[in-house]
Amino acid sequence: MALLLAAGCTGGSGDSASNAAAGKPVPTPVTTGTAVATPPPAPPKPKGAADPALHAFYEQKISWKACTDDPKTKKKDESEFRCGTFKVPLDYTAPDGRSLEIAVMQYPAAKPDQRIGSLVLNPGGPGGSGQDFVKYGFDDFDGPLHDRYDILGFDPRGVADSAPVRCLDDRARDERNARDSPRDPVERKAHSERSGKEFSDACQAESGELLPFVGTRNAARDMDVLRAAVGDDKLDYLGVSYGTYLGSMYLDEFPDRAGHMVLDAVVDPAADKLDASIDQMVGFERSFRAFAADCAARAGCPLGRDPAKAAEIGATFLDALQDKPLRTAYDGRKLTSSLGWTGTTSLLYGDKETAWKYLREALTLAMNNKDGSHLLFYADHYLGRDEKGHYDNSSDSRSAIRCADGAAPAPSPERIEQVLAKLKTEAPLLSKDTVASDIEGPGCEFWPYKTPEQPHVIRAEAAAPVLVVGTTGDPATPYAASEKLANDLAHASLLTLEGEGHGAFGRSKCVDAAVAAYIIEGRLPPAGTQCTDGK
Repeated sequence: MALLLAAGCTGGSGDSASNAAAGKPVPTPVTTGTAVATPPPAPPKPKGAADPALHAFYEQKISWKACTDDPKTKKKDESEFRCGTFKVPLDYTAPDGRSLEIAVMQYPAAKPDQRIGSLVLNPGGPGGSGQDFVKYGFDDFDGPLHDRYDILGFDPRGVADSAPVRCLDDRARDERNARDSPRDPVERKAHSERSGKEFSDACQAESGELLPFVGTRNAARDMDVLRAAVGDDKLDYLGVSYGTYLGSMYLDEFPDRAGHMVLDAVVDPAADKLDASIDQMVGFERSFRAFAADCAARAGCPLGRDPAKAAEIGATFLDALQDKPLRTAYDGRKLTSSLGWTGTTSLLYGDKETAWKYLREALTLAMNNKDGSHLLFYADHYLGRDEKGHYDNSSDSRSAIRCADGAAPAPSPERIEQVLAKLKTEAPLLSKDTVASDIEGPGCEFWPYKTPEQPHVIRAEAAAPVLVVGTTGDPATPYAASEKLANDLAHASLLTLEGEGHGAFGRSKCVDAAVAAYIIEGRLPPAGTQCTDGK
């Protein structure tokens, strides 16, 4: 299983020597008599609604209408949802230029006479659709939250219905997802570089104008425009996974406009991108081993009955699919090692009772019946592929947003050796074929846009207290990141879910009650509060 890096872009220098070398004007001191004085710094540019150039965006109102019928929705009465759009500038530094339309869905408050305001959601990704979060996850909000709040899900810029980034067509995406990396280090490096350049070139050809502007800081600015467009003085927000990073950027940009903010399954805005990728790989290995040990204790487990050997048996089987891919029931498609691991890890995002049951069944079918259909089904679902072979844009937008967010220099040889040593020690099954070139790149080194965004601690001194939520067995966003962000923010409280899986909201009555009490009443749970799955 190859190491997947979130980003590897490098930023440029901003010092005077670099400016001079680039032919840019270099600021000089102002001379008064014999003394040399430094000119006073320019006043900070007004942000958000305070910027006169943005008034037209902040003064708009959303014209709501009934959403188009969708046969996949779980709601019987589609009229319970309302849809609309609002405009934002493509480039906030040049708001008179091109604008984008951002799509948003509203699940209106069930008790309008008791309505407090709007609760804005982001489901993660990056690349996740906020509209889908509302449409398919509405029942997680039914009860006190939906009684008092309009539930709002928007598609961030570059995602789904909001000026979607497009890179690869369906056929190219199928080939890319199924492709296994060569084992030979030299061939592997060449393959990786070629694949990275091909993808970057395709994104530039299809969506080049958008790429510099799909970063999370701009999405946070869009979210403040949405806050104003629905008439709220403060932003009440629930973000999961990458949605915590979006929420953190909002706290960074508009701390005085932050209302009740819930950040569940934290992506640390201060984390080094490479460290975050390594920690995620270690987290998935821990979850895979926990799943395998649980499976071994059950009758009929395809991984055997020895919990100490079960994970290695499963990993060996998935790795071997590179040489002998399995048949499936889907149009002659084969289950490769890459797709097998994708299907497996996608189910590790879920809870222990349901998702782990599905994974046992999928591995049983694959290992005992030589049929990869179930694992391929879960891989397709994770990758945004429907039953007709069409992909949504989640994978393309995920890469584009990560590269717009991530500025990191190439790791040194010493750093690469440290990372490889950690992986081989803490994630030996998932990093079996990992080599130095997987860590060197490609991330975003072929990307046409180089972002100035850098990881940094966010304090948000002017913000109201934030509720941070973390799950102890979360494989994708390890619990330590939630602990760290709760400590980094000037005013925050940590709520803990003891359990497996990614994200806590909607999985525990205790967590859901605490979130509702905080959003509705501003009441934070007592320090050290711990919840458990389902209770």
